[in-house]
Amino acid sequence: MARVTGIGGVFYKVADPAATRAWYAEHLGLGGDAYGSMFRAAADDVSIWNPFNAATDYFGTGAQRFMVNFRVDDLDALLAALAAKGIAAVGTPIDESYGKFGWIVDCDGLKVELWEPKS
Repeated sequence: MARVTGIGGVFYKVADPAATRAWYAEHLGLGGDAYGSMFRAAADDVSIWNPFNAATDYFGTGAQRFMVNFRVDDLDALLAALAAKGIAAVGTPIDESYGKFGWIVDCDGLKVELWEPKS
């Protein structure tokens, strides 16, 4: 059965992402780049922290200030299972060099990202 296998990342909007990254680097030792900071607990376990510009529409067009990214083991199967329960995908899933991404909206109206990492 398709399922969530962990948190892929937490994303949220801020007025000045560069300043936020600098504060976290200075005070909490987070490194990273424009894609955020990666944490590796095991060879295949990756989580990302990344502040986004406040004007982004990546989380949707509403007032949503953050988005949770869940790592999944089979994006296509999970999206199909969710669709069978009446939960439609938001947009078209994309395939990047580092994994496949799809989006849904949760029961509170929050956009949620689903990520199947490349092995």
